Amino acid sequence: MATIAKTPQWTYKGVDGSGKSVKGVLEASSEAQAIQQLKARGVMPDKLAEKGAGTGLQQEIAIPGLERGPSLKDLALLTRQLATMVGAGVSILRALSIVKDQTENPKLRRTVVEISAKVESGTALSDALEEFPLVIPPIMVHLVRAGETGGFLDKSLVMVADNFEAETKLRSKVKAALTYPVVVLIVALLGVAAMLIFIVPVFEKMFSDLGSDLPAPTQLLVNLSNAMPIVVPVVIVASVAFAIWWGRSKNTEAVRKVVDPLKLKLPVFGKLNTKIALTRFTRNFATMLASGVPILQSLTIVGATSGNHVITSSLDAVQAKVREGRPIAEALGGAEIFPDMLVQMVGIGEESGSIDQMLEKTADFYDDEVETMSSQLTAMLEPLMIVFMGALLGFMIVALYMPMFMVFQSIQSM
Repeated sequence: MATIAKTPQWTYKGVDGSGKSVKGVLEASSEAQAIQQLKARGVMPDKLAEKGAGTGLQQEIAIPGLERGPSLKDLALLTRQLATMVGAGVSILRALSIVKDQTENPKLRRTVVEISAKVESGTALSDALEEFPLVIPPIMVHLVRAGETGGFLDKSLVMVADNFEAETKLRSKVKAALTYPVVVLIVALLGVAAMLIFIVPVFEKMFSDLGSDLPAPTQLLVNLSNAMPIVVPVVIVASVAFAIWWGRSKNTEAVRKVVDPLKLKLPVFGKLNTKIALTRFTRNFATMLASGVPILQSLTIVGATSGNHVITSSLDAVQAKVREGRPIAEALGGAEIFPDMLVQMVGIGEESGSIDQMLEKTADFYDDEVETMSSQLTAMLEPLMIVFMGALLGFMIVALYMPMFMVFQSIQSM
């Protein structure tokens, strides 16, 4: 008796056209087909996972959201390899087949296989890439489409790789600047928690035998120690709940409207976040214009990839002014987020017909600014965190020994 193959089911979460979060289950033969169905419904998917692949011991254990997606470094390596082979005259289909075997990330490898199948069936490479928005960034899709239209696909792939590598370098600088302070802070908090849980109760038993009132700092530590059995579980549960909520909501417009402006106004990190957002905007804008993508379309794409809602909303107003026929520099000058230097560089580029080159130079300038600020931030935070950790632990040690000092003083006075 013939067995009828069951169509796979896919669980999804995303945002509909009105900005409302939606989730559900649909049937589709592949991930690409599932994404097409969601697009037809007006849903922009955020998470998509196959439901129930197999049964029993043959079932593949897959926890949605835990599979590591491709990093920008993975995408940069992929596009760099494609650019090299396409530039050497290798067909795009053959190039995809080769890079598939060299791709380490499982999710990206499966995506390349499906893209290759679509290209083999006659779909343009850019159209095939566009069907995988959860893996392929929109800037890559539009740059590849520009290269296909203009007949310089290899050069557009090189631009994509350069862009991803520059973004990877930028993120590495910021992570390097923040790693040490974060590690020191975590160690300090763990040290404090360990003292409150294990050491303070031992001293508290000793203090109770003294029969006298404890100094205010010591009493504070004792109260905190007694509260730890309640505080620690609450903090853990709250942290896990916040992490789950943040993972689902951080990209929604309602959250970004509140969080992104705050990122630019933080006392120490506000300027750094602003420089990072401007670096990403200018470099992406320069790459799009250099590839021949129209200005209005470029503004739409770089707004979506800027990583900050303030820039995205500002670019909506910029696009409206450009549609009215105003110069780009004038349109950018009307937005508070864009500094005068950026506006002037764009104005010079408009006059000389080299906006992309001016934007690239501006991106390099902001990139250097980010590197300098990151180094300064690290140099400033390192001693501050050491002083903070020393002062915190020193306060706890002194508070624990203060009752003993009081006992010794009372004995000497007798």
